[in-house]
Amino acid sequence: MTAMGSGDGRGESHMRAIWRRIVPSRSIPLTRWRSEGSRWRTGPVTLVVLVIGLWLFGTGEALLVNATLGNAPWTVFAQGLSVRTGISIGVGTFATSVIVLLLWIPLREKPGLGTIANAIVIATALQVMIDVLPTPTSIGWRLAQALIGIALVGLGSGLYLTTNLGPGPRDGLMTGLHERTGIAVTPIRLSIEVVVLAAGWLLGGTVGVATVLFAVLIGPSVGYGLRFVGWAAGARVNVVEDDVHPELEA
Repeated sequence: MTAMGSGDGRGESHMRAIWRRIVPSRSIPLTRWRSEGSRWRTGPVTLVVLVIGLWLFGTGEALLVNATLGNAPWTVFAQGLSVRTGISIGVGTFATSVIVLLLWIPLREKPGLGTIANAIVIATALQVMIDVLPTPTSIGWRLAQALIGIALVGLGSGLYLTTNLGPGPRDGLMTGLHERTGIAVTPIRLSIEVVVLAAGWLLGGTVGVATVLFAVLIGPSVGYGLRFVGWAAGARVNVVEDDVHPELEA
């Protein structure tokens, strides 16, 4: 009985280990390029990882825009601004980031190099890649492009989150409100997204099936992005953080 019990225990432990490898990560890997001590000073490798991650994030958003099946909430808002004002969607994204950063002031949030890079690189990548990437016409290709876009947002997030150079503008707004009000992060995040999505839709932004897919899949996508980056970087120890998924970005 003891041997059987020991065997059962080893089997359960083995199954748990397998399960941990296949489910999305809920923690941020400690990579060799992670910035320590300062959000403003970093090495060239960390900076390259940050820019690549943010560019992939913006490219994923551009794929969603060109699929014309609906965008992520903040991109719906930026697109609505574009429709109403005539500015490009990239400029609308950057302008939104600047406005959100101004809201950090009363919340006493502290930005980092990653915060500023987030506002600039994602907006630039979004605008550049919209003009470069295809605009499919068949529903099958449009859906596939939207799913690839969500996957790229997840992978890009997995890269830039590991640099530890500060939150993006929208995540900082979320955490700042959480710290100042004591309200849990999840309802704050949901409330912000609903308000932004509704405002963007009223302004003329595209809401559709891909918007729903983004809401459902972005969390797992970021989790798998973190897991892939951790595996590729050979990271073994993780920093556990609540609500690491940047659904509010871009």
